[in-house]
Amino acid sequence: MTKTIGLICGSLRKDSYNRIVAQAFTEMDSSLQFRWIEIRELPLFNDDLDTDDGGPEPVRVYRSAIRQVDGVLIVSPEYNSGIPGVLKNALDWASTPPKTAALLRKPVGVVGATPGGKGTAFSQQQIRQTLDAIQAHVLPFQKVLISQVREKIDADRGVLTDEKTRTYLQRYLQHFVHWIDHIPVLD
Repeated sequence: MTKTIGLICGSLRKDSYNRIVAQAFTEMDSSLQFRWIEIRELPLFNDDLDTDDGGPEPVRVYRSAIRQVDGVLIVSPEYNSGIPGVLKNALDWASTPPKTAALLRKPVGVVGATPGGKGTAFSQQQIRQTLDAIQAHVLPFQKVLISQVREKIDADRGVLTDEKTRTYLQRYLQHFVHWIDHIPVLD
């Protein structure tokens, strides 16, 4: 059966390095389907808006998109040594209502790219902490921290050009698909 992987980019920038990295996943395995799960239209999280009917339309669409995929890959930058606000907002919307949250027990992988030298380590730590609180199944042990990303992409064409990085991403994707198939179920 074909797996469908959702892609969430933690940056809203038009020519986002992380969107370019996420796009590279779509070219790595023709047996997989990929769907972009957009976060741009989500309102700021407000529990008053999280009503019994599922809340605002962009929230309902977002939650539904997460539920329709087998797993989610989050590809995100690091802002000021932490998680981008827009991504934290999106994760908060995917965490409610607690017993039926869209990311509850959903397999999730986390990747990040930055022009700096530390490769989004702090951001990924915070993303993982939030996903743990949501009780998502985060791929353990495997980390892809892409530093110096400007040297690894062709920004004009919007493509990842560094073969070593592509190899790491391909391996990560294989581990992630295996994780989807073999997640330990705890009830």
